[in-house]
Order: sequence, then C-alpha cells, then structure tokens
Amino acid sequence: MRNFLLGVITTVTLLVIGAFGYLWSGLAEVRADIPPTGFETYVMSSAVHASVRRRAPGVPNPLEPTDDNLIAGAKFYLDGCAGCHGTPGKPENGKGAVLFPIIPELPVVGTKYTEAQIFWVAKHGIRRSGMFANGVYAKDSDLWAVAAYIKRMNSLSPAVQEAVAKLVEAQR
Repeated sequence: MRNFLLGVITTVTLLVIGAFGYLWSGLAEVRADIPPTGFETYVMSSAVHASVRRRAPGVPNPLEPTDDNLIAGAKFYLDGCAGCHGTPGKPENGKGAVLFPIIPELPVVGTKYTEAQIFWVAKHGIRRSGMFANGVYAKDSDLWAVAAYIKRMNSLSPAVQEAVAKLVEAQR
C-alpha cells in the first residue's frame, strides 16, 4: 500500500511540474488569431461557468418582467452589449468567433444562465475575456433589466418585439 501511495504522489507531482514547465517554457499557444484547441475551450468554458454558478446570487430578479422593464433592458443591451453579442434581427456579426472565450451571439444562441447569473456577469465582468464590469458605471436596476431582457430575448411578446425593432431601426 505504501508503494502505491508513493506512486500516486509521484505521478501527481510529475504532472503538476510538467504542466508548469509547459506553461513556463512558452509552449502554450496564446495568439488570438488562431482558434483555441477543443481542450482549452472546454477547460476555460467549464471554469467560467462553474465560477459564475458559485458566485452569482441565488436571488430572483427584483424587477418584474413587464413590457416597460424588458424594453428598458433592450435599450441597455442595444447601447452596451449588442456591439459584441449581436443585434436582434440582424445577421451574425462573426466577431465572437475570433475572440477567446468565444463571445456568444445572444440573439442567436440565447443563454443557459439564470437572470441572477446574467446580472452577476454584467455587473462584475469576466476576467481576460473582454467582458468588462458594467457595475462600475451602471445601476443595479439597469443590470437587472438587461438580465431580464437577455433571458427572454428570444421569447418576447409581440409588443416588446415591435418596440425593440424600433430601437434597432433608430440606431441605424
């Protein structure tokens, strides 16, 4: 049993030293103009999602998802988020594919995050991803409104869809 444990400890130690050696030697690819490997994408995406799940508040959105609140959230989204995450009703902008982690085209793919998790990401950002901390300048009520909008952006009532289309048209 002692030899087995010594073998496990030695193996883990060598793996850790090997990983640090790989990173320290500069062998890890860091260029942004080539796509990341599947393994890198999996590890980073899993880490981000796990961290958001752990740190986001488990509270319901204090704003009711009324048409007015969803339209306010849409305005915030169009002014501050659509440039990277895509504009509703417009073809994909393709910007997300050249960055890592890949930026989700929210009008196309939606999100699996809860409203509280969307709020947390919008407020605190995601380190080394380009997703900045909006909580530095935006009020929590605005961030909750945009969280409600993002969560529902692909299942809005016709009245809200019409209002959003007018906002999109006004931005042209």
